[in-house]
Amino acid sequence: MAFQPIFDLSTGSIFAQEALVRGPAFEPPSEVFAEVTEENRYNFDQLCRTRAIECAAELGLDGALSINFLPNAVYEPAHCIRRTLWAADKADFPPENLIFEFTEGEQIRSTDHLLAIVSEYRRHGFRIAIDDFGAGFAGLGLLADLQPDILKLDMHLIRGIESSPARRSIVRATLRICSDLGILAVAEGIETPEELDEVADLGVHLVQGYLIARPSTGRLVQAHEISAGITEMMRLIG
Repeated sequence: MAFQPIFDLSTGSIFAQEALVRGPAFEPPSEVFAEVTEENRYNFDQLCRTRAIECAAELGLDGALSINFLPNAVYEPAHCIRRTLWAADKADFPPENLIFEFTEGEQIRSTDHLLAIVSEYRRHGFRIAIDDFGAGFAGLGLLADLQPDILKLDMHLIRGIESSPARRSIVRATLRICSDLGILAVAEGIETPEELDEVADLGVHLVQGYLIARPSTGRLVQAHEISAGITEMMRLIG
């Protein structure tokens, strides 16, 4: 399991650490997910959650932990959440620090079922995030139905945003919607100083990507490391 921070530009602190799946030999997520089938989807989802909580606790995470989950693997929300709560209790990890992300790239079979999952998770104090917004199947309809706590703007909206009026307009409009609905926006996949500058100018405070910090195993990247890196980078580019 690897961890990549979401950094808050406005406070210079870590907003959350996202748990990212890696294979036994640190294979990338694409190779791991290629092995997921209908038969093993539920067990895979449950194992990833449990391992993410265990690893975060072992590394001393005292803030928010963001975990990706597969909505289509959750057949009965109240039952499926028990193992997560058990893992959090066993690791002495506060359940209110958990954020559950689902990717817009996974086609949702039933919106009603997803809303039932979200309702049950919120009943336990978990926050909900939509990942890869702007790249998948759901779009504005699901955003209106779900009204997540956090919306992660897909990297394809961020890539080259400093030279793309269309991307800036789309992101600006999405941020306005987020503001109206009380949703926190995260710009993910930031890879260049220009992209970071642009999203900051647009009012995005929460950022994630290789420019901020690469996923790490065995340790958690700290806020002072990110702040120092950004300061040095800005100094070098003038």
